[in-house]
Amino acid sequence: MLLLGLSLFSYAQENDSLLVPIDSVAFDVPVVDSIEVIFSGNDVQNATAIRTFFEKLYQLEQTKQGKINIVHIGDSHIQADLFTAKIRSQFQNVYGNGGFGFTFPYSVAKTNNSAPIRYSASGSFQSYRNLYADSSKPVGLSGFSMETKLADFAIQLMVKDVQFNFTKLKVITPQNANLFDVSVSNKSIVIERKVPKKITHKVKPGEVLGGIANRYNVSLKALKKANGLKSDMIRDGKILTIPTKGTQSKTTTKTEYIPIDLQSAPFSNDYSSEKPLDKIALVPNQQINEFALNGLVLENDNSGVIYHCIGVNGSKASDYNKFPMFYDQLPALNPDLVIISLGTNESFDKQSGEQYYEHLDKMIVSIKEKNPQTAVLVMTSPPSILHRKYTNTFIEDYSAKIKEKSIEKQYAVWDLLYILGGNKAIYRNAAKGYMARDKVHYSKAGYEKQAELFFEAFVQSYELFKSTK
Repeated sequence: MLLLGLSLFSYAQENDSLLVPIDSVAFDVPVVDSIEVIFSGNDVQNATAIRTFFEKLYQLEQTKQGKINIVHIGDSHIQADLFTAKIRSQFQNVYGNGGFGFTFPYSVAKTNNSAPIRYSASGSFQSYRNLYADSSKPVGLSGFSMETKLADFAIQLMVKDVQFNFTKLKVITPQNANLFDVSVSNKSIVIERKVPKKITHKVKPGEVLGGIANRYNVSLKALKKANGLKSDMIRDGKILTIPTKGTQSKTTTKTEYIPIDLQSAPFSNDYSSEKPLDKIALVPNQQINEFALNGLVLENDNSGVIYHCIGVNGSKASDYNKFPMFYDQLPALNPDLVIISLGTNESFDKQSGEQYYEHLDKMIVSIKEKNPQTAVLVMTSPPSILHRKYTNTFIEDYSAKIKEKSIEKQYAVWDLLYILGGNKAIYRNAAKGYMARDKVHYSKAGYEKQAELFFEAFVQSYELFKSTK
């Protein structure tokens, strides 16, 4: 089975291990066609299903107070945070920047990370994503689990774009356990210790082992033992270790983090700062001996939109549905609108329209059950070629099913498949430079074009809503 998301441009080989493989991410493909491409039919269908969200956004515009939370859930199209980064930028440019939102140390989990946030870590972690993990793994809001039993680690987060500096951090863990402390400062400690003195000797032409032993005042037996020699024969140029009882000083520098306790909240453990931060470290709560992380949230003190991005390479709705903790932790983001972008991987799994919608419907029901005031918008899958040579009729069936059920199930629809011209327009879009070579993923320009089209459709529906006020 081909699993979406191992690369934005080419398929990579999956293995059967539960451990998350390293993903390769690239962006641009050449633009070979300068002809203008016209996208038609760009609107949000059944927009009345998200009127409650429009009302909250309207109040934000009027009062310039509070925050609006949008949560975008999907597969590799979303994990790469190209599509969503552009949408985030557009929303925040118009309605205010409330913070970066949800983030996860994907690079520590050996997969592709969102560009504005960089992670590094000391210590060793086991990482699993929802399509491979078994039910015993603590897979939660990120769609990943990341665990360790080692109590000597630090996960460092650094913000690379100043507009996303933060004053509030939320840490999301299984059962909201207080597993971590946070550190905003550290100090370097120089440790000096005595180690055996190391002496080496490079054998010169004509030298014999006994003469070298005499030179350094060691026994021939000890010299042979230190170098694993069975005989007295030795070749020119060999590097010998000379045994000695002497010692020498060796210094190492260790970073010591100064821990601060997190404050318990209903769905997370939090830290607040009086001044904006661009870096922070998660360190072990010393009273705990097993650790698992499901995600972090970065916010600032401004009113505006927080656009949370949750994507898992290769995932399907059924993969999210396998782990109830995903839905249990979703209220930590206080979602006002949830956007779902899934379907491409289901098509490679050859799920029928009925099978696909059964999993999607379960996802929507689970979201609304835990977040009754949340509005939902479903995006259809973008055009793609199945296994590099077949028309992807599966996503056409999914799109029809999504639209057919939207009024009954009360969610809005943005039909990306239709807006991009359907499967018949794949080569036109590729020639324009919008698609990747695999004709499944899109280029950076292609994802940003999708984002522009979505925001255009959203604003059109929102302005229509405001005209009725």
